[in-house]
Amino acid sequence: MGQRFKIDRDFLRAITPNGRYQEFVDADVRAFVVKVTPAGRVSYTIRWTKPDGSRGRRVLGYWPDLNPGEARELAKKALRDVDKAGDTTADVLERRRRKVEAEKIVGTPTLAAFINDRYADWLAANTRSSAATLARLRKSFADHLDKPLGDFNGWIIEKWRSGRLKAGIGASTVNRDLSALRGLFSRALEWEVIAEHPMRKVKALQAPSGKVRWLSDDEEASLRAALDAREERERAARESANAWRAARGYDLMPGLRAAEFVDHLKPAVLLSINTGLRQGELLKLDWQHVSLDRAILTVIDASAKSGKQRHIPLNDEALATLKAWREQSNHSIVFASADGGVRVDVKTAWQKLLKDAKITNFRWHDMRHHFASRLVMAGVDLNTVRELLGHADLTMTLRYAHLAPEHLSAAVAKLNRLPQSDASKAANEG
Repeated sequence: MGQRFKIDRDFLRAITPNGRYQEFVDADVRAFVVKVTPAGRVSYTIRWTKPDGSRGRRVLGYWPDLNPGEARELAKKALRDVDKAGDTTADVLERRRRKVEAEKIVGTPTLAAFINDRYADWLAANTRSSAATLARLRKSFADHLDKPLGDFNGWIIEKWRSGRLKAGIGASTVNRDLSALRGLFSRALEWEVIAEHPMRKVKALQAPSGKVRWLSDDEEASLRAALDAREERERAARESANAWRAARGYDLMPGLRAAEFVDHLKPAVLLSINTGLRQGELLKLDWQHVSLDRAILTVIDASAKSGKQRHIPLNDEALATLKAWREQSNHSIVFASADGGVRVDVKTAWQKLLKDAKITNFRWHDMRHHFASRLVMAGVDLNTVRELLGHADLTMTLRYAHLAPEHLSAAVAKLNRLPQSDASKAANEG
């Protein structure tokens, strides 16, 4: 028996074309096979024995249009049909098509009905971003909510995409919209609501890679100065307000001079630029996952975008910041909202801070880029940066590679040769 593999997202991302056709048999479903062309095209296939003893093969879809879990379930369903009828996958698909066509007397559900009656519940039970996905579907495809699922086809989707691009919507946004719709149709196909996937031949747009934005030394100094100035303004404002209240016999508000921080903004910013946490990871961080004694914090799998837990060491500034903030925190969530829950965002205070610091074209997420960029420029290897950022593979981390010019210089320096006269002299001396 040949080697079998656990075919998941990490495995597929790690596949490297080698100039030959490659095949990888799934560890769970022996007839489920991933095939890789010399150029790197990855397809999901199934193999079976026909009634006459010959071997059959059928392509189910392609990575990354179809994720491995979906492909495996589709393979199981197709193979069950083959086992029962002893016929080909093409016959199975044709029966499914005829079944759906027959049911068109009643009609397939509209996009809106399918979302509301079936898909929304499945998303809520199986994903962490169900609310965002549903909002994207309902907003982006608002003009198609009344269209039956069976009426969608490649031309309709391409027409929608062209309209979005003409309206000035970026390729990356359009790709994310279509990815959400693709997932919906994959479920509809699996549940036999539709006969075939209408987006099977719709390919993602080539989106320009975003420019990595980090702070220059002067900009970081300005940001820190703006944070300090904001803290002083808030303290002075509180003192002024209490003087006004005292003069009128009103109860005083708590003073801010004794506190290390006036609110969450400064510690949140300092922690971000020293750990590279995503905003969602930062705002969901719980004190039980912060070890001040060991100087380490843990991003649990439920909070991580990748779904995988990781540990991030705390440098001196990050540790001092969290120790001071812990003295002021009264909730289990590190940067909790006023009611103790997870804070939604810090948009208003953040935008005002950037304006005060005279920093433009810089998002909260760019502090993550700033963290990674500083590491690479300090000589930290890319794989270590990848682990700290929580990237599944090096693909995303490679965007920072150009920030380590000394490594590139060292590489090309190995090609240096002595001038011919010096080389001869060295040989004679030897």
